[in-house]
Amino acid sequence: MKWSFWIELYIRTHCVARGLRPLTLSAYEDALKQFHEWVRVTLADRPPDQVTARDVLAYLQYLRDVRGNGGSAVNRAVVVLRRFYCAMVAMGYLDHAANPLVGFPSIKAVPRKLPVALSSEQVGRLLAEPEADTVIGLRDRALLALLYGTGIRASECASLRSGQVDFAQLTITVQGKGGHERVIPLNPQLAEVLRMYAQARGPALPTAPFFRSRFGRLLSRGSVYERVRNMGPAQPRRFSALTAPYAAYICNPLGTRWSWPRDHPRSSRSSADHQHADLFACYRRRSSRRGGTSSNQFAAQHRQASACRWTTAIPEDTSDLCKRITASLA
Repeated sequence: MKWSFWIELYIRTHCVARGLRPLTLSAYEDALKQFHEWVRVTLADRPPDQVTARDVLAYLQYLRDVRGNGGSAVNRAVVVLRRFYCAMVAMGYLDHAANPLVGFPSIKAVPRKLPVALSSEQVGRLLAEPEADTVIGLRDRALLALLYGTGIRASECASLRSGQVDFAQLTITVQGKGGHERVIPLNPQLAEVLRMYAQARGPALPTAPFFRSRFGRLLSRGSVYERVRNMGPAQPRRFSALTAPYAAYICNPLGTRWSWPRDHPRSSRSSADHQHADLFACYRRRSSRRGGTSSNQFAAQHRQASACRWTTAIPEDTSDLCKRITASLA
């Protein structure tokens, strides 16, 4: 009873007050319930305020040996348990001395691996695999092209709404982690693929899901993963194999030109240009109040300090403001 109460209290009060997203709340709750299940089976359902650091170490060894979890999963379990017990101490349900994670040794961070990216030929075969004479085929092709051409997360792709796709400005607005929204430019060819699916799908309200299931409902994140993993002879082993080329291509040397989707999935308007446009608008307001460094100079310095190099070409239909910003940053 105490385990259920503590977990519910931690998730519904402490985590919600921190503004965590629903997927994060679900992941935390699953991790704590998994630890409770191990305590119930191994330690005769010992109460949470009687768990010791030795028990936590035994649980981590169980994750490695029995469940076959890697270093990242083990580190995630330690972080969840540490935050859980710290919250119980802060809310007065646990004594500080009884916290099993006090002085718990830090787990060495797992070295990050470079993702395996698909080649241009593999991506071409993958995009050509969905059938173009059905609505579901057009949806799958548009979904794969959007992931490859923008590098957005699976959850962002699944939750995309019709009103967030702007074919006039060639942009999409997605909501990422922490509820932050960002505007991403589209390549004209990618926009045409999305437009073909939207026309075959039929009209929809701005709040309706852009990618629909067979029954007209919102796609889940798992459905997006499934479409990527099970599609075509160029099937990637991991979801990142499709989205990783986006991050690599935008960091190519300045002056390189690509075509989509053969070489470069992204629009000629780079994300750096949009970031500098935001900086320009922000510091123009600041400089008008305090008379500091001009916004053009600040944006230019920011661009020079950037480690990545970006293309600066912009399409002809870009607004005059973006043209002036890009010209001042060149």
